[in-house]
Amino acid sequence: MTGPLPTADRALGPDLARGAMLLFIALANSHYFVDAPAVLGGYPRDVAGLDAAVAWVISTFVDGRAFPLFGLLFGYGVARIAARQERRGPRGVRRLLWRRAAALIIIGFLHAVLLYVGDILAAYGVLLLLGAWMVRWPDRRLLIFAAVFFTITALPSGDSLTIDAEPPGDPMLPPDLLTMLTARPPISAFIALLGPIGFACPFALGLWAGRRRILEEPERHRTLLRVTACVGLGVAVLGAQPIALIHAGVVPVPDRSTLELLGPLHDASGVPGGCGYAALLCLLALRLRARPGHRPVVDAIAATGQRSMTCYLAQSVVWAVTFTPFLLDLSGTLSIAGTALLATTTWLATVLLADALRRTGRRGPFETLLRRVTYGPVRNPTPGQPPLPGAATMNAVTAPDRSGERCAGQPKPPESG
Repeated sequence: MTGPLPTADRALGPDLARGAMLLFIALANSHYFVDAPAVLGGYPRDVAGLDAAVAWVISTFVDGRAFPLFGLLFGYGVARIAARQERRGPRGVRRLLWRRAAALIIIGFLHAVLLYVGDILAAYGVLLLLGAWMVRWPDRRLLIFAAVFFTITALPSGDSLTIDAEPPGDPMLPPDLLTMLTARPPISAFIALLGPIGFACPFALGLWAGRRRILEEPERHRTLLRVTACVGLGVAVLGAQPIALIHAGVVPVPDRSTLELLGPLHDASGVPGGCGYAALLCLLALRLRARPGHRPVVDAIAATGQRSMTCYLAQSVVWAVTFTPFLLDLSGTLSIAGTALLATTTWLATVLLADALRRTGRRGPFETLLRRVTYGPVRNPTPGQPPLPGAATMNAVTAPDRSGERCAGQPKPPESG
């Protein structure tokens, strides 16, 4: 194929993972808006009761776990795009991916300045500038690259967001429009340039997994997925406990040098956690595929994953309206439990929006924009004309290997978008 993948050909597992994890993205982002005299990792100090319980749950299962999953899925999607577009040649594939990267950087920058300064799309775009070359790296180099950057993120450091003691400042909560337009661009550029360091490891793992279509063909990789789900999530939960118990107020806040050890431990354990979530949701998708029938909830969440950029940006509209001081200004009003309820409600609203778009056969507006920039106008041949070069061709990379070769007439397995 030389154009974007049709929605009907997409695999359920990756889309289900994206859609479900957007709830975690909402939970992870929203609590950083809470304004309090003393905070740690986006949580007010000395929380108790329901707020303490919610802080523990989010620190254990959400913070630093959802973003590695999206980094993994981003790399996976890039690998599948490169495989489907191989007829363009190495230079053609790089140019296609660079166009996609440029679109992500521009959309991300505007998103950061106008809505939410913690944008990650621009960081994805910067990472893809290098990723356009990485798609042709051998497996060994990819895995070494992933190991090096995993080690870097695990080293003691004071830069972990989980131990950040600064309350939300002007870039996060600008008091006026002028401050918003002047304070946010430098922060956005900083995140875009340094953010890829944190995403590099899961991105490389996603490229590796995408070559093997692990998430699209879970029936061929059951053992790997089960081990990854059990080990990855176990490591994530255990590695989160020191910081999670501190955020919940169960144990006192230690000295700064200890925090600089525990923060990176929390972040590093989130990488296997993100892989574990991906494996678990793809195993769930495999079971759902074995039971075809009416499944409105699953289809709605998968539709959210297919429109993940639009839904992610829609979340930021809610954050901007709710927390910006010159709008509703609720950053000093909502508690941790309150922001979690807002995040969950926002996610449910985006699921309903995505499902409405699915029912009418429409992509999300930002997915449409990104595909048009990446692939250009996609023209269907008129009757009697030959199709576009490669439009209905599967090459050696896109087709399954000999061990999974299909019989004549058997439907092809779904792809990941």
